[in-house]
Amino acid sequence: MQTPMANPNTKNPGNVPGPHYVDDSCIDCDLCRENAPMLFQRDEELGMSLVFRQPSTPEERHQAHEAMQGCPTESIGDDGDHEMPKL
Repeated sequence: MQTPMANPNTKNPGNVPGPHYVDDSCIDCDLCRENAPMLFQRDEELGMSLVFRQPSTPEERHQAHEAMQGCPTESIGDDGDHEMPKL
């Protein structure tokens, strides 16, 4: 099953380079920061979450994928593998 996902054409410029990103539809609900605090942080100026560190372990990739699946506005994207990582 394909996970709904953000628009790669509207990535926020504050995201670190890499496959995971947050687009400009983020409503700052904090869910991604709760699920993966080592990967997502709030940009105070923009008032929304950004990817500040790309996942590097299977556990972090799993957390990023869970954040992407749970995002109520489908604002989190993954230009890489869209499947749930195995732990």
